[in-house]
Amino acid sequence: MAGKAHTLENTPTWAFAGVFFLFIYLSLFLEFFINFISKWSNKRQKKAMNTAIEKLREELMVLGFISILLGVTQNTISSICVPIRLENTMLPCHLHQQSSLSSDGVPNHCAAKGKVSMVSESGLHQLHIFIFILAVVHVMCAVATMALGRAKMRKWKAWEKETQTVQYQVANDSKRFRFIRETSFARRHINIGTTSPLYIWTMCFFRQFYNSITKVDYFTLRHGFIAAHFSKYKTFNFQKYIKYSLEDDFKVVFRIRPSMWFLVVVFMLIDIHGWYSYFWLSFIPLALVLAIGTKLQIIVAKMAIRLHEQNRVITGALVVQPNDDHFWFSNPKLILFLLHLVLFQNSFELSFFIWIWWEFGLRSCYHENFEITIARVVIAIIVQFVCTYSTLPMYALVTQMGSKFKGHMFEESVGKIIRKWHEDVRTKRKEQQVEAVTNVSPTQ
Repeated sequence: MAGKAHTLENTPTWAFAGVFFLFIYLSLFLEFFINFISKWSNKRQKKAMNTAIEKLREELMVLGFISILLGVTQNTISSICVPIRLENTMLPCHLHQQSSLSSDGVPNHCAAKGKVSMVSESGLHQLHIFIFILAVVHVMCAVATMALGRAKMRKWKAWEKETQTVQYQVANDSKRFRFIRETSFARRHINIGTTSPLYIWTMCFFRQFYNSITKVDYFTLRHGFIAAHFSKYKTFNFQKYIKYSLEDDFKVVFRIRPSMWFLVVVFMLIDIHGWYSYFWLSFIPLALVLAIGTKLQIIVAKMAIRLHEQNRVITGALVVQPNDDHFWFSNPKLILFLLHLVLFQNSFELSFFIWIWWEFGLRSCYHENFEITIARVVIAIIVQFVCTYSTLPMYALVTQMGSKFKGHMFEESVGKIIRKWHEDVRTKRKEQQVEAVTNVSPTQ
């Protein structure tokens, strides 16, 4: 049997059964772990985490279909033969470092025709691993971004409580008269000496890196939102609304759309030796996240400028006007799409680096120019940090300055309150019945 391929006909039953047992119970353990985390997040009403888990389940389902397709068709695909001249075109590595594509699979089948295998079986297996790593890293990056962004926004809860204090009520007394230029909001965003676009853009670009959101910004945008949508309901919890709104938006971001998978195909297609495509592509998420952060700061600054141009006296709190015209193409959802693109491409950068390191080593031909590889990883980390600690909190606040109000979130919240109230009533009744039984004296 020397030299003969080891199929199941030639494999001991203990080896086959042992491997089969291992994979089955690893799968069952993964399912149990996901269900446990899902139940834990439901009990603690961690909607964002539960959403991430559901999206992870969807990704694992897609990966399951991909695994089946690759497993069933890998022999067929590796049997596809192409002319030898095509073997050395559009290679990701230098030619002398590239092993023959027909080194495994069915080399004799193609060699008999004077051709080579299009993709080897080992190449298909490596592709399968890359798709799995991409899906997992994308979900992990999205969850980390959501969790860390919300952690930074926790101080907004204290700001929201401050709006119920006497000091806040006095400072925003409806009988108090002020010039707009004397308000803290106007002084923060306007340089009285100039309001030139160049100055505004420069100021907003650098402001996103430090002190991007202050208490006065939160109070002013909060008051504008409530005045536009809840003019008679001054005790509206704006911080909780932002929290629910952000969770609702990130249901979109957690998902890998079909168009995103198409981008993966494009990225892999242009990874040609000497082009340094991935190095130039790594600047796209960085440019997008900086542009989004600058735009969000400009929206707030322009609100202040418009109020300042009115040059009038106001009574009570300063009121800004929510309007879709503040956003690119009058479409606030465009920013959400761009954030989705940023997170996905950033996930691709990190996934590709991890995959190459895992499959071929840190110093493989893919990392021929190691300095460029390090630069790509550093850029990806910077993008993740800026998006988490600056852009995401700013987006959560400023996106509320659009014209639309997400009323459907309150329907869900009201339903949860009613169900919780019903459960509490049933529990209380059971406790009263048990107490009544225990208090009954035994019949003599």
